[in-house]
Amino acid sequence: MAEEVTREELHFRRIDFRGFRRSDGLFEVEARLTDRKTCDFAPPSGGRHVPAGDTIHDHGLRVVFGEDMVILEITTAIRAYPYRECAAGGDTLQALVGLRMGAGWNSELRKRLPAGDTCTHLKEMMAPLASAAFQTIYSVRTSHVDEKDVNGRPRKIDSCYAYGASRELVALQWPAFHKPAPERDNQGNA
Repeated sequence: MAEEVTREELHFRRIDFRGFRRSDGLFEVEARLTDRKTCDFAPPSGGRHVPAGDTIHDHGLRVVFGEDMVILEITTAIRAYPYRECAAGGDTLQALVGLRMGAGWNSELRKRLPAGDTCTHLKEMMAPLASAAFQTIYSVRTSHVDEKDVNGRPRKIDSCYAYGASRELVALQWPAFHKPAPERDNQGNA
């Protein structure tokens, strides 16, 4: 009989996203990341001692955008951080104002937010923030599922696993665009 594996929690991270429709017709997503350790933490630069259980990182973002998914405003809040230098780590996110959240989003983040110039945690939140923004707007744009590309193919097809061209959902909604999954052998090869 195998020995039971035990675990010791060392780190706790929480990331939350909330999407809003504003009274001025715009939308916004708020994001917040918090980190805690189960042991005391003293950054090598000194000046701060973080007792076990206290917040090491407490970083926030607010992104305002229109129905076209173009970013109009970004606000950052770095409330708790381990190093003195961290406080200015959100300034470079202004390089995203005017950018459309959509295809090519992650490559634009890498290009516009150099690692040495941007808070890693704020940058990390921007990738899933675009997905949260899409989900926020999707709540009011019900016609999006039926949008078609220039060839008449629904854009939703192959946008995620459930809408994969070989899935039942596509067969039910758009039978003309359904592509049966290839047969696979015992090793999973098509």
